[in-house]
Amino acid sequence: MEIKATDVAKLRQMTGAGMMDCKNALVEANGDFERATEIIREKGKLVAAKRADRDTTQGSVIALANDPRNRAILVCLGCETDFVAKNEDFVQLSKVIAHTALDNMPADLTALKALSVSGTTIEEALTAQTGKSGEKHAIPFYAKLESPFIATYIHMNNKVATIVGFSKTITPEAGKDIAMQITAMNPVSISKNDCPQSVIEKELEIYREQIRQEGKPEQMVEQIAKGKLNKFFKESTLEEQIYVKDGKISVAEYLKSIDPEVKVTGFFRFSLND
Repeated sequence: MEIKATDVAKLRQMTGAGMMDCKNALVEANGDFERATEIIREKGKLVAAKRADRDTTQGSVIALANDPRNRAILVCLGCETDFVAKNEDFVQLSKVIAHTALDNMPADLTALKALSVSGTTIEEALTAQTGKSGEKHAIPFYAKLESPFIATYIHMNNKVATIVGFSKTITPEAGKDIAMQITAMNPVSISKNDCPQSVIEKELEIYREQIRQEGKPEQMVEQIAKGKLNKFFKESTLEEQIYVKDGKISVAEYLKSIDPEVKVTGFFRFSLND
C-alpha cells in the first residue's frame, strides 16, 4: 500500500524513530499506526538484545540539586561512542532522566528505571533510544543524597561529576571547591574513621607483601604496614588530603577556616574514565 509522507512524519513524531524505520514499519503494518509503533519498539528491543554485551564507556554524568540545595542526585547515562553522546536526543534523554530522578528520589537504580517519562518507563526509553541510534544505552550509576546543604560539580567534559553534602549551609563557592577536590582527587571516604574495612585490609595486605619482599624482619612487618596505612589515609581520605587550591593545608583545615562547626556528611563521585 502507498504510505504517505505525512503518515511517516506523524509516526516519527510519535516514536522518535528514523524516517526509513517509520516508513518500513508502516509498510509492514499496512498503515496501522498502533501496529507500526509496536514494530518499532520490537526493533528497539532486538537491537538492545544484540548489543547487551557492549561497553558504555562514553556518555554524560550529571550532578543535579534542588533549589533549597538539600537534595541531589548523581546519574550517568552511558553509550558506546562520543559521537552519540553529543547527539541532541542523547543530551535531552540524559536531562530528562536526571530531572526525573531529582523529582522522585528513587531508592535505587532499579526504582529509577521503573519511573515514568512521557508515557513510558525510563527503562523502555533506554531500549527505544538504543533501537533508534543503534548503540547500547545504559545507566551504569545512580546515587542520591540528602543533607542540610549540598554542592555539585560537573567537569566540563561531562565525564565525571560529584555531589557532596554538608552539615550546615556554607557559601556556594566553598561547597563547589570541596566538590572539585573530590572530583580531582577521588577520595575513598570522608575520613579514616569511615574508610571501609575491606579497603583497609586490602591496603594492609599489599603493604605486608611489599615489606616482606624487601626482606624486612617479620616482627617489623606490621608496624611498617601501619605506617604506610597512615600515609594512605592522608592521600586518600577527603579530610586528610592536601587541599589542592592551597597546597599547604588539609581539607579539614580549610573547612575549619570556613566554619569550625561544618562537616562533610557524605559524597558520591562517578567517572566514565575510571
